[in-house]
Amino acid sequence: MAEVLVYVDHVDGAVRKPTLELLTLARRIGEPVAVALGNGAADTAAVLGEHGAVKVLTHDASEYADYLVVPKVDALQAAYEAVSPAAVLVPSSAEGKEVAARLALRIGSGIITDAVDLEAGDESPVATQSVFAASFTTKSRVIKGTPVITVKPNSAAVEAAPAAGAVEALSVSFSDKATGTKVTGRTPRESTGRPELTEAAIVVSGGRGVNGAENFSIIEALADSLGAAVGASRAAVDAGWYPHTNQVGQTGKSVSPQLYIANGISGAIQHRAGMQTSKTIVAVNKDAEAPIFDLVDYGVVGDLFDVVPQLTEEIKSRKG
Repeated sequence: MAEVLVYVDHVDGAVRKPTLELLTLARRIGEPVAVALGNGAADTAAVLGEHGAVKVLTHDASEYADYLVVPKVDALQAAYEAVSPAAVLVPSSAEGKEVAARLALRIGSGIITDAVDLEAGDESPVATQSVFAASFTTKSRVIKGTPVITVKPNSAAVEAAPAAGAVEALSVSFSDKATGTKVTGRTPRESTGRPELTEAAIVVSGGRGVNGAENFSIIEALADSLGAAVGASRAAVDAGWYPHTNQVGQTGKSVSPQLYIANGISGAIQHRAGMQTSKTIVAVNKDAEAPIFDLVDYGVVGDLFDVVPQLTEEIKSRKG
């Protein structure tokens, strides 16, 4: 069976959930070979092996932390040349898409971004994408070179599938461009204790109907009762009620959780583009004619200041 390269997204050896989802998809089309780079790369092997990686190629060097994406592209290209894979899968983050695009250009291959599903094809893997602000679903495949595919978080279930997970050192020679852009400083993101927005299984969002930054505590309380991430519409962000890092939509982040709860959000196309692929959508809005109700699985016509606190209390009572 052909091997499939999987680029590992990890933080000091802690593997992030989208990578484990990629391993699930990679097993559909071949044998997953993981590529882990940077500090803690070797520590990823146990988890990756538990989820199907037959091999884990590792390499650690200061360049991965000190410079931007080019050292990672150099390493992924080295892995590609060593393995000759049937496909290369990369998490569809901002950095992941840049790494994937640079790799595809170097190896002369086609690229598919933001796939939401993947299946084996007669000639090459077939990727499913949600396009044109999630108005259409397409299936496509790369017809030139080795497919390089980025996959959105929450596109597949994490499935344990124990494999060898044998660790092998990857030989990497950095190009002259690897040190072209140096990282001069980092500011740790303030932890809220909530899941990462793009990776969360449940997202609770607030929009213009929240009517002020001070009222987002209602949204946060519901999110915390569900163990969910907090999102916001563009209107709420532009009004300064919530940080841009939490914006869901075409000019924010795209999410695809199992459950998306929209509170006080009208459902403009800009917002729908970022959440329309959610598995189940619930909306709370006092305007029965709001466009969001054309999209939802369940809708509540009512004032969010009445509905959301009651929902939060009901969830807490059932948990208690």
